[in-house]
Amino acid sequence: MKLKRKHILPILGVVFLLIQFIRIDKTNPPIVEGQDLFAIHNAPAAIKSKIVDACYDCHAHTTKYPWYTNIAPFSWWIKGHIDNGRRHLNFSVWGGYDAKTKGHKLEECIEYVENAWMPLGSYT
Repeated sequence: MKLKRKHILPILGVVFLLIQFIRIDKTNPPIVEGQDLFAIHNAPAAIKSKIVDACYDCHAHTTKYPWYTNIAPFSWWIKGHIDNGRRHLNFSVWGGYDAKTKGHKLEECIEYVENAWMPLGSYT
């Protein structure tokens, strides 16, 4: 059976509609009091605000999901970034890292920001 060009667009439309039923989990994990980076370390308000605005959506348990995370497959892509970001660095569990890990994570943060690898260009 050969697929005709006039059938491709309707089929893609149906597939797009069907994938909307595959939803991502937008539940943020619970925040353990006193474990967050800024619960442990005092920082100037301007620094804290900049880090929270630029990093916390993907690197903490305080993600605010934008409207387009209601549309698959964009939602899957964003959720993958969030899960990966939390796996590599999570400011909400900062207090659970040992001193060596904290030092390493800070070095990586500096390197990633200096090389403009973070925040990702698609988010800025």
